[in-house]
Amino acid sequence: MIARLAVVGAGAAGAAATYALRDAPVDVTVFEKSRGVCGRAATRRKDDCTYEYGANYLKDADDRVTELVTETLPSDGLVDVEAPIYTFERTGGIDEGREADEHKWTYEAGITQLAKRLFAETDATVHNGVRVETLDRADDGWRIVDDEETDRGRYDAVILTPPAPQTADLLGQARWDHDDCRDFRQAIASVPYRTVVTGVFHYPFELDVPWYGAVNTDKDHDVGWVAREECKDGHVPDGESLLVVQMNEPWSVANYDERPDQMLSAIADRTAHLLDDDRLTDPDWTDYQHWRYAQPEATVDHEALRGATDHDLYFAGDWVADEPRLHAAVRNGLETGEAIAEDTA
Repeated sequence: MIARLAVVGAGAAGAAATYALRDAPVDVTVFEKSRGVCGRAATRRKDDCTYEYGANYLKDADDRVTELVTETLPSDGLVDVEAPIYTFERTGGIDEGREADEHKWTYEAGITQLAKRLFAETDATVHNGVRVETLDRADDGWRIVDDEETDRGRYDAVILTPPAPQTADLLGQARWDHDDCRDFRQAIASVPYRTVVTGVFHYPFELDVPWYGAVNTDKDHDVGWVAREECKDGHVPDGESLLVVQMNEPWSVANYDERPDQMLSAIADRTAHLLDDDRLTDPDWTDYQHWRYAQPEATVDHEALRGATDHDLYFAGDWVADEPRLHAAVRNGLETGEAIAEDTA
């Protein structure tokens, strides 16, 4: 019987799992290392601008998740990005591409609203700024210890939702003498991840192009993705542009430790060349983010994790889901929470 549950990570999957348990007789405590929620679906604000520098939107690719966002949860401030996504290759320009009619959801206040609204429907306790360091398997449950060696209490079960490499590290540091621990860790550590450097560039003029985002389809351009935040209602004042540029993995890995000013200058130059607009080399302000574990390139071997629930241990996230996307992480979190609720019924 699960009466007390710890959720490690307040990202989309952790929030969705917590939401799915809102009516179950389970006391849920969430531990999140950062000050915010929603993980790599992240929002920042500067100079009257709101921008998403990780996951840029919630894809309309899962009917259940779309219904949750558009009908079940409060939908005030929900934004449907109507401009299409174009494509480009290393040697070509930006052309009409794909998914022109697909809904792309976010919020005027930013994509982090997704997790905030999920948590708001629950009675869960969310502790921000707490980095879980150790899992201690004892007394038919789990004891949580943070990186300051503070005992955060005993729980009947745990859901681990950080990116796979960080989840594997947690299992590697766990005080749990069982062969399954090693097997789970090896399976999770084998999930490959893409490293991405993101540059953000603001301009006091608005670009005259017909697309919201452009994606590199041959994976052979230094720029992997460029998006215009002004296409999202409430994100950028009229007459301004804010570009979010995500570099491809080889470039990101090679330049990960570069000085920020040099890195951003190089990204701006490549973006200006791609868009054939020299004005883009001179933004009036910039921002950036390094994502060591930006996106899984595959999902975990589910068969290798099959016995985890026998140890009151659950996993959720885009690396557990059927595809490594935000909507899939939400769906996976919902299903994980529902499985736990079923176990407590």
